[in-house]
Amino acid sequence: AVVAAVLASIMIVEQAMGWNPYAVFGGGMQAVRIELLSREGRFRAFASFGHAILAGTFGATLLPLFIAMWWKRGTISGAPLVGIIASTVIVVASVSSTPVLAYVAGLFALCLWPLRNWMRPLRWGIVIILISFHLVMKAPVWALIARVDVIGGSSGWHRFYLVDQFIQRFEEWWLLGTKSNAEWGFTMWDVANQYVGIGQDAGLVPFICFLPALVFSFKYIGIARKSSESNKNQELFFWALGAALFSHAVAFFGISYFDQTQVAWYALLAIISASTYATLRSPMMQDAEPSGLKVPDAPAFSAIPPHLSIDRRSP
Repeated sequence: AVVAAVLASIMIVEQAMGWNPYAVFGGGMQAVRIELLSREGRFRAFASFGHAILAGTFGATLLPLFIAMWWKRGTISGAPLVGIIASTVIVVASVSSTPVLAYVAGLFALCLWPLRNWMRPLRWGIVIILISFHLVMKAPVWALIARVDVIGGSSGWHRFYLVDQFIQRFEEWWLLGTKSNAEWGFTMWDVANQYVGIGQDAGLVPFICFLPALVFSFKYIGIARKSSESNKNQELFFWALGAALFSHAVAFFGISYFDQTQVAWYALLAIISASTYATLRSPMMQDAEPSGLKVPDAPAFSAIPPHLSIDRRSP
């Protein structure tokens, strides 16, 4: 919350003065920091980040975490309030559609709380709707990305064409990735999509491994929430973690994390792992545990050496 507040203050200065205070330190981006990028006559602030979209995404994906802190504590005063205000300011100051969509996605996920016991049919319903659109539309269903323009002047078409070429040129990147994506079309060197970026950089195997990271994170959050039904504040906390994860999943369609935004992403995965660990030994988790996956009795940070831990599943 403190870091977000500092960044929000810097971005307010950018909007007011038209230049980035970090420009005084020089560096490769000094020229960009002195003459900020603009959109529809408004400066796109980005503080210490590599791009305004990444700065805004950082703020947008933090919002559910601050709300999680609020719900867990039972009070909005202090850090949660500062964080919520700061994350909102960061999104507005970035003047970018992707952060706005990630921000709205997080709020939308939080508002689905009353439907928490109906998430499976809701997810399948969305899949069926997308398949139906794909069958009836003249263009593929991912062409809907081209229609996204929240701020005005957004490059939705670029993101659609990037995904389209990624699918059509499967044979070029599936093995070890490709460095020739700039030849896919105009400005295709700009891989503004995390999913495409992973496949383009490393190939099909890392791309396939990335998706289960999202799936299992959602799965363990769901199990942890269900096991916390006797404690509503704790249950709301886990729901907000899921909202933060969903916010990142939406942001991935509009930008690839190439700067310190990666730290926020991996930190969220660490928060999810640490927060849901207590549920891994519950009866519910034992039933949901993938075959062949052995859950340790002591976490990696435990003072008990692994070879001395007791396997409670042995006779």
